Amino acid sequence: MPPPLPGLLAPLAPLLGHYGYWAVGGVIFLEDFGVPAPGETILLAAGVYAGAGELNIVAVAVIAFAAAVLGDNVGYVIGRTGGRVFVERWGKYILLTPKRFEAAEAFFRRHGGKIVTVARFVEGLRQANGIIAGTTGMPWPRFLAFNALGAALWVGLWSSLAYLAGSHVTAVYDEIVRYQRYVLLAVGLLVATLVVRHLVRRRRARRNDAGQ
Repeated sequence: MPPPLPGLLAPLAPLLGHYGYWAVGGVIFLEDFGVPAPGETILLAAGVYAGAGELNIVAVAVIAFAAAVLGDNVGYVIGRTGGRVFVERWGKYILLTPKRFEAAEAFFRRHGGKIVTVARFVEGLRQANGIIAGTTGMPWPRFLAFNALGAALWVGLWSSLAYLAGSHVTAVYDEIVRYQRYVLLAVGLLVATLVVRHLVRRRRARRNDAGQ
């Protein structure tokens, strides 16, 4: 008999109880190329089930990792094949001019690995991670490596936490999310600083070239 899932995990009990590993892989895969799906939540729920002996924690982790990497790579292909066309056609309506897009591409080439790794833990970025990397032209081998690293850290953290915390996982998760906001704020400020520094250096370089 599967254990009752606490808090925000409870609605996933029927899906996880009926489909098991398929539910874990399918939901995470869909979430990772932009489909609204509770990927992180089902990973936590599967960890709780594994802690109760209903699932194998190693199988949960392997399936979640594979689904996360595959899903992000689908997003990468979407961004790589259609992203630039979308920006050129519709970008002006959201103030994303070709010049700004070029600056974003340059920034992503320099710092993309860090962004891809950290994005796995950020709601919203997790779903758009692969699409952004593809749109900005990040080389696929580089994306694959950092994406796999981020997926391994993400799966390892949440599956282990749920497995060990059991029925208390919701309270633990809420505490982590509360402090995560401060970390994300610091990361956001760091990214903004790097972007501004890059733009300033680029402007200075253009002035120097014009003065020569």
